[in-house]
Amino acid sequence: MSFSKWIGASLGWSFGGPIGAIIGLVLGSIVDSFSDNGTPLLKDWDTKRKREPTYKRQTRTQQQQPKPQTKPGDFEVSLLILASVVIKADGIQDQRELDYVRQHFVSMYGKERANHAFKLFKGINQQEIPVRQVCIQIHQMMDHPSRLQLLHFLFGIAKADGMVTDNEVTQIFTIAGYLGISSRDFESIKAMFYNSTDNAYKILEITKDATVDDIKAAYRKMAKKYHPDKVIHLGEEHRKGAEEKFRQVQEAYEKLQKERGF
Repeated sequence: MSFSKWIGASLGWSFGGPIGAIIGLVLGSIVDSFSDNGTPLLKDWDTKRKREPTYKRQTRTQQQQPKPQTKPGDFEVSLLILASVVIKADGIQDQRELDYVRQHFVSMYGKERANHAFKLFKGINQQEIPVRQVCIQIHQMMDHPSRLQLLHFLFGIAKADGMVTDNEVTQIFTIAGYLGISSRDFESIKAMFYNSTDNAYKILEITKDATVDDIKAAYRKMAKKYHPDKVIHLGEEHRKGAEEKFRQVQEAYEKLQKERGF
């Protein structure tokens, strides 16, 4: 599949708003590499974008309406843009972090689709990203389980070089806030990437003084929240990441079972 066909087939709501502007600049800079005369790719993109609803700040009534189901392409583009933000957070673009993004896409989508995505990523990575505006668009259009999956991936990028710096944590925390992700959900996912004595409690979003009944209730709640079926609409390729979150919830629960003896 050509790059122009991939970009046209993959994206939906992300053709509008600040994300659409970012993608437009990227396509404008690389169009000559994928088109004989430099026009078909941009023409296809412009035509597609005109058919899509434009991004605008929603009213209170609009915000209460159900969010449209996120398409795989919209998730991918959102992931690439926010990955670029996190990689730049500590002022150093570590090759291990770039390799993590590429390898993650290869494992999910296969080499050809991953190559298309990474070409897009390299163009995105050269831009200054309006983080707040991008996150507002994602928040308005993307369902909560998909946003949690984004956050999990961002921590994976930050950890790819062996450690998560304070600047990276601060940046991801800021992104989480703009995405409408609660501090408890943020701490739960963050705990999956650290080793400490109270990580199991943090993953289950409880404190050390929780009772056995509290622990059981928390496990049921978190298992439901992180169940892989929550992101099945993103495609089977995203089940692996969802299954990783689900597995860590199970391991946290089993650890507390052993510690508490129940």
